[in-house]
Amino acid sequence: MKKIKAIWELMRLEHGVMIFLGILIGSVIALGGDALPDWDKFILTFFTALFLEASTFALNDYFDLDIDKKNNRTDRPLVRGDLKPKTALILFAVFFPLGIISSFFVNIACFVIALITALFAILYDSHMKKVKFLGNFYIAYVMAIPFVFGGVAVLTKNSLTFSITPSIFIIALIAFLAGSGREIMKDIQDFEGDMKKGVRSFPKYIGIKNSSILAAFFYITAIILSFFPYIFENFTIYYGNIYYILIIILTDVMLMITALQLLFNKDINLKTYRKTTLVAIFIGLVGFLVGALMS
Repeated sequence: MKKIKAIWELMRLEHGVMIFLGILIGSVIALGGDALPDWDKFILTFFTALFLEASTFALNDYFDLDIDKKNNRTDRPLVRGDLKPKTALILFAVFFPLGIISSFFVNIACFVIALITALFAILYDSHMKKVKFLGNFYIAYVMAIPFVFGGVAVLTKNSLTFSITPSIFIIALIAFLAGSGREIMKDIQDFEGDMKKGVRSFPKYIGIKNSSILAAFFYITAIILSFFPYIFENFTIYYGNIYYILIIILTDVMLMITALQLLFNKDINLKTYRKTTLVAIFIGLVGFLVGALMS
């Protein structure tokens, strides 16, 4: 049981579920909220999300082992010694190609999106960690792209050309902003260890206080944008959608509390509030999915 828990933690499988939810939401929106994607697309997109997320997180912890030890990241199984570094490489070697193969059988556009994203993931894990402010936006991109991937997955034409609806665009943008805020909070949390390793992050260049303000700005901007689908008619299925707005308000409250803590609390528990934002994002995903299905 201990090994199973450690493997779960290494691959962050809960993130895979959230990524798949984003893909599902993008698919439902692209279908006009009238249907779920076909079962073959449903299964293949699920495997794409799960395998690529799991493999790249395993590779991430392999490359981050030294710095995680300096940051005392006992939440990481490699740091605790529950798994050997070699295990992370084996899991990457097994699941990474399976994710790419799964995307190929969705359609050509999804294959290209998955391949580009996955290659950037390897670049991030192996090299971009030294320039963390670039890596932050890559992680935010990873949180945003599932909605686009889901919208593209239900295309009837097997083509590289596609367009996305305003609803998918705004959801992807909200996810990007919230993801940026979370990553900057992590930079603040890891600041001491990063300095020892010579990592270039936002706190190094603009200071911890200004980094906190920047993270809060991203959260507040995401909150403001979350009301757009409810207010403006061109967002179709979410316009005046009471199911959507009631759930999203809960997400907004959690993000606003975090933003206020970043702005006014010098002793903020970053680990706790990063977990809060993760829960908030999950609730937001549920809000977008329920809103689309109940439109």
